[in-house]
Amino acid sequence: MSVRRFLPIAAAVLVASLTACNPSAAKDESDSKPSAAESASTSAGASPSAAQGAPADGGGLSLAEAIAKIPAADEVRDGYKRDSFKHWIDEDHDSCSTRNEVLIAEAVKKPEQGARCALTGGEWLSYYDEVTVTDAKKLDIDHMVPLAEAWDSGASAWDADRRMRYANDLDAERSLVAVTAKTNRSKADKDPAEWMPPAKSAKCTYLADWTATKLRWKLTADDKERAALEELSADCSDTVVKYEVAP
Repeated sequence: MSVRRFLPIAAAVLVASLTACNPSAAKDESDSKPSAAESASTSAGASPSAAQGAPADGGGLSLAEAIAKIPAADEVRDGYKRDSFKHWIDEDHDSCSTRNEVLIAEAVKKPEQGARCALTGGEWLSYYDEVTVTDAKKLDIDHMVPLAEAWDSGASAWDADRRMRYANDLDAERSLVAVTAKTNRSKADKDPAEWMPPAKSAKCTYLADWTATKLRWKLTADDKERAALEELSADCSDTVVKYEVAP
């Protein structure tokens, strides 16, 4: 299993950190359960007050500042094919595909790992809808910025190797997220102007993750997307975004 999602490394790492976001929002699950952001933090060994992988001292840009840094450009879908992005590879040849690496890394309760990285058991908390999942087959691995949206926003000009690295970005903890299949398929290739997670508690974290991923990969935003990001982030003044540009 790859350890890149657990240990600091020299390669570029993206962190989208939520320090305070709508703490009084109602949750879909019982109040006895932790929020998705808290569970993700705990599973990564971080304190519950920071998003997964966030540095202890916080830091970075405010969400508003980060949104302002996304380059502006019109979106162009011409020529897009999903298979232009080779994904779910086994980069480190440990028999675990990118999909399984994310599932192992984000599990609240670790699954058992069998031959050829077959996963059984385990427990996950989908932060998009605050749903606890105990069957890995019911989870999708969401590209935070969908492949089609990435293509529209600049990836059409990349070579095949860079698109593959984007589609399997384990070096940035929130580029790929394990969520319920229902929410992932509802999102499809929509940007925040068209879709947001159903859980109110996910709002600021999701906007930070989206913005940081766009900045990490130098992807653009059109006017409609930027306006939505700015409007939706109005209640996220304490949300902090930290990222590093992908090599």
